[in-house]
Amino acid sequence: MANANTITVNDRATTPVAHTFAPRRLENGLASFVEAAAVPIGEKTLTIRWRKSGKRFYQRVTLSAPALVNETINGVAVPTVPRVALIDATFRFDDTSTEQERKDAVGMFQNALAASQAVVDGTLVKLEGVW
Repeated sequence: MANANTITVNDRATTPVAHTFAPRRLENGLASFVEAAAVPIGEKTLTIRWRKSGKRFYQRVTLSAPALVNETINGVAVPTVPRVALIDATFRFDDTSTEQERKDAVGMFQNALAASQAVVDGTLVKLEGVW
């Protein structure tokens, strides 16, 4: 079982920014990691869930990235979240799959999300359709 350590990932900014997610909550089948923000509603959260059902293993990874803005109400700045980017990926593997098969499938999925993959990137980032 993987030890719940800090997870650091870079974004795709022109000058990439490293985002550090520290363990926040560990429960049976759930681990959540948080990038601390000035106020809790602005925290980015990465969660990992896992379970086995029948002959299948289910792993789910989600990323929640709220956009935090300050709204001035009666002269007082109040932090608000006007929108949240939510990414949800579920991986399902048969209990007869090999570690190499899982490694290959995860690697292909990871590489499909690369900026150089014009079809996937255009659909996800530029909100284009596929024709």
